[in-house]
Amino acid sequence: MAYETLLYAKEDGVLTITLNRPDKLNAANDTMLNELQEAFKQAGRDEEVRAVILTGAGRGFCAGQDLASVEERLHGGGRMDYGAHLRHTYNPLILRIRRLPKPVIAAVNGVAAGAGMSLVMACDLRVAAESASFLQAFVRVGLVPDSGSTWMLPRLIGMARATELMLTGRRISAQEALDWGLINKVVPDNALMEEVNTLAGELAKAPTKVIGYIKRALDFAATRPLDEALEYEADMQELAGRTEDHLEGLRAFLEKRPPTYRGR
Repeated sequence: MAYETLLYAKEDGVLTITLNRPDKLNAANDTMLNELQEAFKQAGRDEEVRAVILTGAGRGFCAGQDLASVEERLHGGGRMDYGAHLRHTYNPLILRIRRLPKPVIAAVNGVAAGAGMSLVMACDLRVAAESASFLQAFVRVGLVPDSGSTWMLPRLIGMARATELMLTGRRISAQEALDWGLINKVVPDNALMEEVNTLAGELAKAPTKVIGYIKRALDFAATRPLDEALEYEADMQELAGRTEDHLEGLRAFLEKRPPTYRGR
């Protein structure tokens, strides 16, 4: 499929999805949101894809929602139905990323603001360039944090810090985001994609189905008591034990050799 606002490239089991509206700091319009849903849907179906990288073109990761389209509707005498917009675009996209049974890495090359920060948080691992920054920009335009921010941000950095960022709209640096636990690693700008591609390559050789089960178990446990989490772990372990990769892992361990996983 040809995309208007994305770049979609596969190599050695790694799919790189690049937000491609650099003149707008990759602010999301309806076309981009629909294409992102389609791209992640395709990533889930494609057995050749074992890991996904999400990044941005140019000097920004994603500046959030493109407010120009909102302004156009207001000038035209219309009204933006924010609830309907979220339910048809961002909400299903965030769920699709979280439910993708494959690892997703955010390569944050610049500012990640508003819903752009939500896209970062929806990924499983987050690596940022030194020049990257993060902000919950919603309050600056009189809106409530959305796209999963109120669920994901407190779980990553704690309620006190999440509340501070949401109420003030303060921008934090990549280093501060690392110190707070928002991201996994900070690297020099010119080393970002090399670092992320190396990580994605390692994950593409991992037992893919099991990674999907791990993602499911983590999301389930985030809102359940211990007894339910234990039962769900048992369910996921039963599924993992039936995979070809588990058998390969056992054989490799006993034969004292590196395993060769096929994502099955």
